[in-house]
Amino acid sequence: MTFVLGIDIGTSSSKGVLVDAGDGTVVARAEVEHATSFPRPGWVEHDAEDVWWADFAALTRELLAHGTPEAVGVSGIGPVLLPADADARPLRPAILYGVDTRATREIAELTDEIGAEAIVARGGTPLSSQAVGPKWRWLQRHEPGVWDATRYFFMASSYLVHRLTGEYVLDHHSASQCDPMYDLEAADWAPDLAELVAPGLALPRLQWPGEVAGVVTEHAAAQTGLRAGTPVVTGTIDAWAEAASVGVESAGDTMVMYGTTMFLVQVADAPVRHPALWATRGVAPGSFTTAAGMATSGAITAWLRDLVGADYATLTDEAADVPPGARGLLLLPYFAGERTPILDPDARGLVLGLTTGHGRAELYRAVLEGIAHGVRHNLEALREAGGPDPRLVAVGGGTRGGLWTQIVSDVTGQEQHVPADTTGAALGDAVLAARALGLDADLASWNPIVATVTPDPERTARYDAFHEHYRALYPATADAAHFLAEEQRRA
Repeated sequence: MTFVLGIDIGTSSSKGVLVDAGDGTVVARAEVEHATSFPRPGWVEHDAEDVWWADFAALTRELLAHGTPEAVGVSGIGPVLLPADADARPLRPAILYGVDTRATREIAELTDEIGAEAIVARGGTPLSSQAVGPKWRWLQRHEPGVWDATRYFFMASSYLVHRLTGEYVLDHHSASQCDPMYDLEAADWAPDLAELVAPGLALPRLQWPGEVAGVVTEHAAAQTGLRAGTPVVTGTIDAWAEAASVGVESAGDTMVMYGTTMFLVQVADAPVRHPALWATRGVAPGSFTTAAGMATSGAITAWLRDLVGADYATLTDEAADVPPGARGLLLLPYFAGERTPILDPDARGLVLGLTTGHGRAELYRAVLEGIAHGVRHNLEALREAGGPDPRLVAVGGGTRGGLWTQIVSDVTGQEQHVPADTTGAALGDAVLAARALGLDADLASWNPIVATVTPDPERTARYDAFHEHYRALYPATADAAHFLAEEQRRA
């Protein structure tokens, strides 16, 4: 047997798989939970050593009990910003992706300096809390000592690669989320804009996610138990690795990832530019993708679960008995601001229609439906941008149980394909590692589609009326939400 190892660093946990590269059988799985830091409102951080590297080492040692891998694939949350010193030691906790909204001022500044149209034309994506560039400027303004000492720039996957191999490398997809520092058409750093945003910073060399970045060093082998000389692929951001795990590779293929946040990745033949979406490079060499991401999804279900003191199984069973429309409730799922398609870090959650007759069952259904309306809003934006007709593939922990995926299909009117293994990015990492060895990791056999969720036309027609009001709610309440967001910052 030829084994490959896949490790993914997530927002609240990290996962790993050891896979038989001959047929895609997952030989062993492991998962560890970790802490995410919220030091101030709008700040979300990870400690690279205590979370990223510690998780990788723990997962690897557990999985090595089942076999020795011939190649290693890695992925992680992103885009993130981890500044490191001349010895590649982290200078502060990593600033996470779009859920970290600290750089609002810098987003506006850089947009004014460069021009909104010029940013989209060059990099494919408007500046938002998802972009890395504004966070560099925030660092220079608020932590000048850290900035002055910075010599390296890492994301979760590239930090693991560096710790394993000593190489300073980043994949094209991750780089294409470093707006405005990357040129989408040229598939390279944009030196003039990179110098504007992070003057003097030596940027990592670029490779495609499935290319070999280097091999495990003797030092890394001693820390992890891996065999020295084992190839390590460059890796990428978790959602794109997850797309690779379920065969989202052809134009129109669209992954819907049910997780702490909701994420959509659609493959396209050419850049699809839209002021409310993210045009990026993809996983395969030369490929493009269009992405959309909601700031919260599973995070809201977890919030309500903890608030009412019931487990997911109970809440799901109760919500299944509630008719579509949650007996007259409508929810905006902007509990941590919102990414696409409204790009507003100061948006806030809203439940409209509450009465004393509503209970936790109606609220839980309203949460699932509100997130589903957010998915539909993003699919509408993808169509407006001229993207190809979507084929939806559902992945992530939220696919278990069936109610959430059924509600999303009913609200959107789109069928969803569910693969056999929704492990996620770690399996995609293993796919990339196997292919780097020259093996045929055919997803039709590695991870076939085993179920299709079909929308009910009557329920879809009912949800159409709700969706019209969903779309109207944010514009009608944005001023109040912004006022409340400012009050929360002062609290």
